[in-house]
Amino acid sequence: MMDFDRAQAQLAERAQPPVGQETLPLAALLGRVLATDIQATLNLPPADNSAMDGYALRAADTHQIPITLAVQQRCFAGQTPQALLPGHAIRLFTGSVLPAGADTIVMQEDCHEDETGVTFTATAQVGRHIRRQGEDMRQGDRILAAGTVLTPGEIAVLAAQGIDQVAVFPRLKIGILTTGDELVPPGQPLPPAAIYNSNAPMLASLCQGLHTAPVQLRHARDNDHAIQQALSELADECDLVLSVGGASVGEKDLVKPAIEALGGSLDLWRVRMKPGKPVALATLHARTLVCLPGNPVSAFVVFALLVSPLIRGLQGRKQVLPTVRRGILASDRPLGGERDDFIRIQARQPASGLPTLTPHTQQSSGALSSLAWADGLARIPAGTPLQPGTEVDWYALTDWLA
Repeated sequence: MMDFDRAQAQLAERAQPPVGQETLPLAALLGRVLATDIQATLNLPPADNSAMDGYALRAADTHQIPITLAVQQRCFAGQTPQALLPGHAIRLFTGSVLPAGADTIVMQEDCHEDETGVTFTATAQVGRHIRRQGEDMRQGDRILAAGTVLTPGEIAVLAAQGIDQVAVFPRLKIGILTTGDELVPPGQPLPPAAIYNSNAPMLASLCQGLHTAPVQLRHARDNDHAIQQALSELADECDLVLSVGGASVGEKDLVKPAIEALGGSLDLWRVRMKPGKPVALATLHARTLVCLPGNPVSAFVVFALLVSPLIRGLQGRKQVLPTVRRGILASDRPLGGERDDFIRIQARQPASGLPTLTPHTQQSSGALSSLAWADGLARIPAGTPLQPGTEVDWYALTDWLA
């Protein structure tokens, strides 16, 4: 069997970033991947300004305290202050430009103003409560790198620079094929011996969470022609194709011969992981095709840990493999087996130290409800069973599915 880390690396390396790009306005950028580096065209702040509501003055004017200084001007953010006169203070507000001649800000809570002026009872310190020009962003510096996923924070950075549109990579088009005579779409009557197709909506929503284009869904019955036609159409229309089930060696596992009949090449892997051992990687019509296990829990785990890095790479993202975290296993029994076991867990952060990882009571690949309960997958290495209290790697779903 192929080691999990090797399988993950091979899928991640398979990704070729997109070659095209499109220019979009700020309102359409959420979740898109930046296609070019962005340099600052402005210093931010554009000038020294006040970080507090308070008073601008010369710190040397408070060498004898208490002292009352005349209030020369009240200057709001967006107004140009006068040059500060010796022995005076200028009333400022958060964001107000620092007057020429001032070297400190005293916040309003530390002084008192009345009709005679503003009184200071403590010596002011030079440089206090001043935001310096360019301390956040400096003109000419790279502020965003190509391959960055644009979140509200990055969009705010662009807007603050006066940038109203940028070049991004096209959305990744993914096609999903489910197969099987036993599968029925949710919402329809369920015949005897049939089951509802949970893989299609699950995988479509997982792709949506990664900000792909709306997925193209196909379902084919266990029929050579139907499977070949669906695969061919998806490979022609999409950047990446995911098939679910049917790629093993059973009598009704028709996906593998369908790929070969269409002229595609396929490597059938047995990955040393549980759940999710059977995974196939194929090339069809110059497109990458990944065959996932038919079991929904297995398909979910394989998508999260093996397919999501491939998708991020195909999107042009600079970070393909998210961080693997560490936690403390909290179990009432030893865990582990012949394959790396990725168990569904909930992570709880104590007041100090590493989070506690509590396994779901049902770790069967048929326990679909555990996916709604879990917020991560803990890796139990193959070989020696791990005892409760052992420190292990875990994969936060918020990291790996975003």
